[in-house]
Amino acid sequence: MNLSRAVCASLALISLLCIASCGYRFRAEGEPVGIELTSIAIPMIESTSSERGFEADFTEVLRNEFISRGRVSIKGMDNAQMVLKVQVYDVMTRPLAYDSTRAEISGHKIIHETTGRRRLTLSLNASLVNRSTGETVWSDPFITEEAGYDITSDPLINRKSERDALLKIARLVSGRIFNLTMERF
Repeated sequence: MNLSRAVCASLALISLLCIASCGYRFRAEGEPVGIELTSIAIPMIESTSSERGFEADFTEVLRNEFISRGRVSIKGMDNAQMVLKVQVYDVMTRPLAYDSTRAEISGHKIIHETTGRRRLTLSLNASLVNRSTGETVWSDPFITEEAGYDITSDPLINRKSERDALLKIARLVSGRIFNLTMERF
């Protein structure tokens, strides 16, 4: 008799816990939390900075983040449920390391300084907007990321190094934007 009471009490407790659970549930990876999101438009990233030409690469990295990690279809602006808006407002390059050479020319001591390494910093704002209502689902106006790169005497290598740093930043920022859109807690 005691065993059946214990079983009944256990079943009652389990039922109560199921009814009063905190709302956590399993979900498929890549599906959004907290919003209904079936499709998203990711238009070309805008830039108001003086640095131009990186927008297409950055947009491709961002789209690939959603394609590879999410289960939300990417559509054009006219057919998507949500629109992801991203605008870069500052691209800054600062020296990180200097090299100096001392020389004497015509009796004058001269110090020639060159930059050996630079840091690229990108600042942007991003928001997810419901296309039909115009309601902003989330917004972050202060996303900043940076990456360093080496400087050589070859301008083509320097350009490639700067582009690689930009792509690294794009991957980091794209991951953050994906998480803001899909993970939401």
